[in-house]
Amino acid sequence: MATDATFDEPALVFAAPDYPEPALELRVNFGVFAGREATPAELETLGHELLSRFESVTIVSERHYEIGSDAEAAVHQVRIGIPVEAIPEEQELSELRGRLLEVTERWARLCIDNRHEEIVEA
Repeated sequence: MATDATFDEPALVFAAPDYPEPALELRVNFGVFAGREATPAELETLGHELLSRFESVTIVSERHYEIGSDAEAAVHQVRIGIPVEAIPEEQELSELRGRLLEVTERWARLCIDNRHEEIVEA
């Protein structure tokens, strides 16, 4: 049963705040190609690479589940979001998207080449 949370205790379950949609967002099917999840060090490396091109970024590493009555799937994804305020006004969105794709794909391929685990079908 849910109760009112006090300010000095974190809530176990809470409604997510309403954040604006990112101006640019990419999703990397990391687990499909690497056979594993991205490590914290790999995600930090990606963050530093992106910060050299963008003012701020959001990186989410998640195990994404699709569950239905007749099928179930889970995959590790990495989501990269660039907020509107981090995009320079004079830059074309398509140009920035291309740069983001290039940096992210290079990062993913290096991670996969450095440490790949074979995917075993159950």
